[in-house]
Amino acid sequence: MKLVVYMLKKFFGIFLGSLLFFILVLMLTDLLMNLWSYISKSVPSKTVGHIMLLYLPKTVWYALPIAMLFATAYMLSDFYARNELLAVFASGVSLFKFAAPLLIVAVFMSFGMFFLENNLVVKTFAKKEALQKKVLKTEKNMNNDNIVIMAEGGRIIYQAEYYDDSLKRLFTVYIMFRDENKNLQAIIVADNASYQTDHWVLSGATQYSYEDGNVKIKGLDQELIKRLTESPETFRNNTISVETVNTEEARAYIRHLEKAGLPSSEAKSVYYKKFSFPFVLVIVVFLAVGLSGKTRKNVLIISLFLSILSVVLFYVTQMITMLMAKFGTIPPLFGAWFPVFLFIVISIVLLKYART
Repeated sequence: MKLVVYMLKKFFGIFLGSLLFFILVLMLTDLLMNLWSYISKSVPSKTVGHIMLLYLPKTVWYALPIAMLFATAYMLSDFYARNELLAVFASGVSLFKFAAPLLIVAVFMSFGMFFLENNLVVKTFAKKEALQKKVLKTEKNMNNDNIVIMAEGGRIIYQAEYYDDSLKRLFTVYIMFRDENKNLQAIIVADNASYQTDHWVLSGATQYSYEDGNVKIKGLDQELIKRLTESPETFRNNTISVETVNTEEARAYIRHLEKAGLPSSEAKSVYYKKFSFPFVLVIVVFLAVGLSGKTRKNVLIISLFLSILSVVLFYVTQMITMLMAKFGTIPPLFGAWFPVFLFIVISIVLLKYART
């Protein structure tokens, strides 16, 4: 028990110090990347400080895996260099058993990391992005053009040349109605459509119906008009970054994309990443145990180098699989989870050949 307390005490001392270091690096990186934009737009220093404060929870989320990996690798390598682990091995305790308390800590921190991201990080990061865009005058216009939206599972298809969000109005509108077998029923062409309370009101509309193999011009079918209840938000240029919303909002957004017949692979892969990424904390402990003890000299520099190298390799692998998922080369679930399983295998191999 004393050995576990001694190990955890040393681990958390290194972990907190490295966490603060990596947080500082990430915040300074973001500041330097946007510094010229802040200066050119004459953004007050108080506002810049507010943006950095809002970015702080996101940097904690990013820095946790790196700090965990470095703290574990450095602590175990230092134990090797000081011959303290020789006494542990001589007493019959294996390296895996010795590191087991760290794995337990990593599991609890993984769940904590998920709840931190889902309840705090997404909110502050969304505010940071919104404030940054506002002061840098890069806010997105909600108006949209060349819109195609499917509703009722594809039985109604809207096509419009332009949507004005301030007026909640569609211009040059074509609305196609299909039956349950996706056979064409009617097409309504209108000069514009305005949203009022809970439905669309058409102006300058003409209905074309398909009957007995012929197209006929008919008066507007009010039963069809009553079905035009799609929310105006559907027509906005409102692509949401799944990274800035919690899992519940992300699911709702993905359902909206699927309902509208829009591409959803990228959103799904980022959504699944919300669940896979916290497991990185467990992986890095396995990885650090396998990487430790490679040298007795320059333990600090070697541990830092191996930690950064491992994290870079993981993020590069994840970036590649996420891009492949975005373009439909691989399923979104596979894109989010493959790097996790790959590095689990690598960690097991390294652990097998670790010095014990």
